[in-house]
This record gives sequence, structure tokens and C-alpha cells, in this order.
Amino acid sequence: MGEARHPSTPTATYRLQLHAGFGFDDARELVPYLAQLGVSHLYLSPILQAATGSLHGYDVVDHARVSAALGGREALTHLSEVAHAHDLGIVVDVVPNHMALVAPEHANRALWDVFRLGRVAPTAHWFDVDWEHTGGRFGLPLLGDTVDAELEADTLRLDVLRPQEAAGLGGQPVLRYFDHVFALAPGSVPDTGDSPASADLRLVLERQHYRLSSWREKTQTLAYRRFFDVDSLVAVRVELPDVFDDTHRLLIDLHSAGVVDGFRIDHPDGLADPQRYLERLRDATGGAWVVVEKILEGDELLPQGWACAGSTGYDALRAVQQALVPPTGDELHKIWVEIGGSADLHLVQQRAKREVVQTLLQPELHRLVRVAVQAAADDGEVVDADRIGDALGQLLVQVDVYRAYVRPGHRVDEASAARLAAAHERARTDRPDLAAELALLVRLLLDTETASPAGRDLIVRFQQTCGPVMAKGVEDTTFYRWHELVALNEVGGDPADLHDPSVQPLHAWARRQAAGHPYGMTTLSTHDTKRSEDVRARLLAAAGDPAAWCAAWEPVRAAAGHAGVDAPTAYLLLQTVVGTWPIDHERLERYVIKATREAKRRTTWTDPDVEYEAAVTRLARQVVDDPGLHGPVVALLCATEDAVRATTLGAKILQLTVPGVPDTYQGCEIVNLSLVDPDNRRPVDHDELQRRLTRLDAGARPRDLHDEKLLVTSRALRLRRQRPDLLGPHATYEPLPGCGPHLIAFLRGPQDPAADGAALVTLATRWPTGLASTGGWRDVTVALPSGRWADVLTGAEVDGGVQPVADLLEQLPVALLVRQLAPA
Repeated sequence: MGEARHPSTPTATYRLQLHAGFGFDDARELVPYLAQLGVSHLYLSPILQAATGSLHGYDVVDHARVSAALGGREALTHLSEVAHAHDLGIVVDVVPNHMALVAPEHANRALWDVFRLGRVAPTAHWFDVDWEHTGGRFGLPLLGDTVDAELEADTLRLDVLRPQEAAGLGGQPVLRYFDHVFALAPGSVPDTGDSPASADLRLVLERQHYRLSSWREKTQTLAYRRFFDVDSLVAVRVELPDVFDDTHRLLIDLHSAGVVDGFRIDHPDGLADPQRYLERLRDATGGAWVVVEKILEGDELLPQGWACAGSTGYDALRAVQQALVPPTGDELHKIWVEIGGSADLHLVQQRAKREVVQTLLQPELHRLVRVAVQAAADDGEVVDADRIGDALGQLLVQVDVYRAYVRPGHRVDEASAARLAAAHERARTDRPDLAAELALLVRLLLDTETASPAGRDLIVRFQQTCGPVMAKGVEDTTFYRWHELVALNEVGGDPADLHDPSVQPLHAWARRQAAGHPYGMTTLSTHDTKRSEDVRARLLAAAGDPAAWCAAWEPVRAAAGHAGVDAPTAYLLLQTVVGTWPIDHERLERYVIKATREAKRRTTWTDPDVEYEAAVTRLARQVVDDPGLHGPVVALLCATEDAVRATTLGAKILQLTVPGVPDTYQGCEIVNLSLVDPDNRRPVDHDELQRRLTRLDAGARPRDLHDEKLLVTSRALRLRRQRPDLLGPHATYEPLPGCGPHLIAFLRGPQDPAADGAALVTLATRWPTGLASTGGWRDVTVALPSGRWADVLTGAEVDGGVQPVADLLEQLPVALLVRQLAPA
């Protein structure tokens, strides 16, 4: 296998979502197809042992085992051998931030030992637990009701663990609660010679190293850091060297054995010190290719000094999409305000973030207050806990990025200091009565030389809480409330881009990427995107025709009034149908229930309003079944069919040819109209994709938009692999000037692209509906550098110089022109 080892740096990746129904052996069957497609690496979802039945792998329960459900280490090794034999590498997703707390609890032996032995357990220091808050006990708000109510209902019972349930633990006394199985502390059940069930259960509960309570009591009892607000994902302290070693030993061994070539790091912002973590990983792997799931907001840049190739590409997604936003924002904004939507996006975000802090993240806020009060005391300040809590809440709401990067013991970088200063100013303006507390907090948060353990903890813990506030407040609340154009409500995106349609941010981003992170990833769709790239492309194209858009909206609006559904929710429903049509009842209803619960206005996950949800699903069914409602949607799609084609192919060719390493999410090499998970984890018919690609490779013309997207994807991917001089990390990026508002054009190639040597030009159509309304390309031209050029997509050839765009884009609305080199 060593001889077939593929170079560690990808030219392009293909993301596969693994689970029990699609494991390593299934992935191995796809290797010949993926090699033919043109990628250089398979990019696998998490491969370590996850909770039974996991469909995503982020709920890791054992870092020392490759997932048995996926096939185990032997099957992974076989997959790697076959991949390497086809000159493909393997990239795996790594989950360093948390482990799963699942039923039965013995599935996670590291946590099982903590529940059994408490703070003296060998793995107790793995987990970020505020032991003092619960009197030295691990708070577990897992019960459906209070302990007293559960005891009265006889749902808690003592038992003995059977050998077949958990190897090596047979015979241990346990506490059972439905599917939950809790370890019992040694000696906590009196040895009377009788079965454990005869013991005084209330007394036994008081003797445990954990404290059970109702899930509704979590604000008071939950004292461990979580992944966002997910109680079943307990944070892991990988900042401790031995914890890093224990949780990464297998992954590093797989890399050193040549089974794995690179890593994607999940949610680094949750870690105590992302920079130090990445340095440890670099040192342990000898510099493996690593990308980080970092969501960049506004003009934020990836922190300097991080030992990684770059981000996973949400910044690229936004840059590409902003370049394709139609200039119809005023018309869409008018509709949104007329139906009762807020006119102020910033205000909606602020309210949503404040709600999240005051409800979902109260355990995190309470822990921050405890730490801040102690940090202030260590600094000689006596503070009021309630006022400090209010001030912390204000600061968390006003921080506009996923975190600053202030590191105890290190100088504060200018960007982090500026972010916190700006948040302080906004908070002080909003709450001048908290000026003293806010000033104290910012001083403590920037005091990286403090010797106070509480002060250092405050610096880190505050930053770890900023991410959940942003994710839950913006991504998972605001983006389900704000529906001006939902194509822009994307991870790392900004709905305000509707009012700033410009190609300049794309060019600026691409130049930064080429200079700073040429090996970083680019993406359009992921397992976390709210909508697939093609749903978003459809919506962008359709929004370019406001008249047809309004015609589709009006009947749905009227039906919503009769159904008792508020207009903003109905408007979201309409856009969902436009983006996914044709869609069946089950998919649409499942989505609208999730969307309305995430919005947290009329219904929520914890307290669902059954009547309201029934009204929304009835309207969804009506739209699918009634031609009077979906007919205008079909008419809109027909009217914008050419625009959808141009936007779909344009987004793809831009992503594939800008600087970076493009990822193709499974199935997105053709048109994929998926919504947020779990919709985007539906099975992919790779056999059909193979047949399509084989037909295209045999010289057949594309039969539909699926084929055209597959043609663009495969030809661009192969070119990346074959011609690193054109699209590799050392290739330059230069926009071609004078192309007009409807054409995106840029030049890639070696450092001297003006010479008659190797070079590539990408052309993509922009604002196609507006272009058609003015009569098409007509006399629009583009100035190609000198030489003879061939379109990789169509085979057409053209000379350099000023050329009519209509000729260059006669067959497709995009082009990939490569300069032909003269014979040596």
C-alpha cells in the first residue's frame, strides 16, 4: 500500500455520508466512479465508533475504535487500499469537541466510569464539568418529570447488568429508566443478600456521583459544557495533552499507517484553544492536510497562525452566491414588508440572539456568571451576580462573530481586541445602566496575563459560548424567521446580500484565498447547509423575475389566510416549493415542521403547538395537491428555466475554478434539490450517475441539466487534477475587465499569465433574466489574452483578442477555456 500512497494534499474532494446502511464497503464500490469523476480524495463523515443507529457520526462514544457499524478498521483499511490503488486519498471528519451521552449509558465507557466513580474516575477530567455547582455530582437532566414524580410512577428501578448487554460489565448493579442504564457507585446499594431492587431507591439515588432531574430543570442542574444546546453531546477537554492523546491516538495511527491522508476538524470554535489544538495535530501527523469548519462573518478572516490549510469553504459559498444575487432586492423587500416581515434584519438577529441567551443557553450563562464573579473577586472587585449576568448576556448578544481568539498567556491580537471593543460599545449603548459591569467584563476578558484561574477560565469560556449564541440565534432562529429571499439564509451567509449584489466580493475573496489559503476548501453544499446549491440557484434565478414570483405568491398567500397560517410562514413555504418542485408531501411537511419549530414563534421543539403545526402541514399538502396553487409555481419555473440553468452551472463552475480545493457533496455533481438535514442525507443513486458519466465520456451530448452539471463538474475536476499549473495552489487569479454586468470572467494560471503560456479563463453568466430582457448578449464582448483557446466543456476553439460572448456561450451559459500551447 505504501507504493500506491496518494499525495496528502487534495486537488478536489467528494463528501460521503456514512452510516450503518452505507459503510466502508459501500464507499469502496464507488472508488472507480469517483476516480473517473476527477476528484483526488474521498472525504468521509466521522469514522469513529458512534452511538447505535447514528446517521451522521458526530455522536462519538469511543475514540479507540473505528465504527463497527461502518465495517470496522479492517473495512476502512480495505477502502483505503482500493482508493490508493486508484490514486485517491482519504480525508476523514474529526469531532474533537464533544462525546455522546446516550442510552444505554454504558455505550460510552469514558462517561460510564465517571457516573460510577465520580471525580476520581480516570476519565473524569476529560469532560468540562462544573462539579462544584452540583455539590460534586454530575447533573443529568434526563428525566421526563421530577424525581419524586418518577419514583411515584415506578419508572426508576434497580437491576443488574447482564453480560450480553455490555462486555466486561456483567453483574454490575445499575439503575434503569426506560432505555437509560445508569452505573451505580460501588457500595451505594446495601449488600443485604437480596436483589438490588429491594433497596431504598431514594437513598440509593442520593449516594450516586450524578444527580438525576427533569429535563425542564436543566437550568439549575445541568453543569457540563455542551455542543450548542444539545444535552446529549458533552464537551471534551482536548486542551489537556493526555486527553488529546487518548482521543486522537487511533486517528493519528491511521494517518501514520497510510490509511488516512487528511482531516476535517469539526467546530474548532468550541475548543478552549483552537490554535494550540491545531499545532498538536500538525506535530502529531507531520503536517497532514487539515481544514477547519470555521464560519467567518462579514470581513472576518481565518486567524493567522492556525496550523491548517484553510476553512471548509463557507466563505467561498457566500462569495460565489453574492456574485449571482439578482438586482431585484427592492421588489423582494417590498413584498416582505407588506406581508408583515420586519424591515430590520439586524433587529431580528439581536432579538433572536437575546432569546437564545435567555432560554436555551441559560446553563452556560449561569456558569459564566459564577466564573465572572470569582474572577472579579480575584481582581479585587465585589460585584452583583445578577447585574454581571445581565452584562454578560448583553456582551454575548453583541459579539458578531463565532468567537474572538484571546488566549491566556498570549498577547491579544488586534482583530480580537477590536471585536470585543466593538461588542462592548454596542452593549454599552444598548444598556448604559450596565456601563460599569460591561467595562469590568471587557477588562477581565482581555487580561491574558492574569494569574487568577477564574480569570483565565472566564476568557476561554466566554469565547466558547459566543459560538452557540451565533449558531442558535442566527443560523437556527433568525434564518427561520427572515424570508426576504431564503437562498441567502445559509451557513456563513448574510441575507443582507440581497441588497448588495456584486461580483467584487468574489474577486476580493478569491485573491485573498490565492494569497493566504490556496489549499483551503471551497464548497456549495454540505451536510449542514440549509438548502442545497441547486435549490439556492433556483431561488436566485426565480427571484430575478419579480412579476412571475408575485404571481406564484398571491394564490398561496390567499390560501394561507383561509388556513390560518401567518403570511411570513406561507412565504417560506412558497419559496421552499419553488426551490424543490416537484416535492412530495412527506419531505415538505417534515421540513415545514422543522422550520416553524426552529423559528420559535408559534411552536417549538420543547413545547409544540399541535394545532398550528397541523394548519401549516395542511397548507403544505394543499400547495402540492392543488393545481391552482402549484400551477403558478410551475409557470414561474418555466419562465425562468434558462435562468435556472445559467445560475446552476454558473455557481458550480465558479466554485470549481476559484482558488482552493473544491468539495462536491454526495450527489451534487448533478442537480440535487435537497433541504436541510435529514433531507440532504437521502440515498444517492450512484449507479445512475455512473451511467450518465460513462455516456458523456463516450461523446454523447448532454440530455438535460443533470448531464450538463455533471459535464461541468467532471471536466473541471479532471482539469484540476491534470493541470495544477492552471488551477493549483500556485496559480494566480485575475478578473478580466470590461465584461459588463452579466458576465463573470477571470484568468487562472502561472505567475505570468500575460505570456503565451499556460492559462485558463472561466466564463459564467450573471443575472440571466435581466440579460434576456435586454435581448441577450448581442454586442457584448470579452477580451481574451492572446493565443488559441479551447473550451474544455464543448471542444469549441477560438482565437485570443476581443470575442463576442454570444459565440463563446453558444452551447452552454458557462465556458472553461484553456490556452493551447504551441508545439515545442
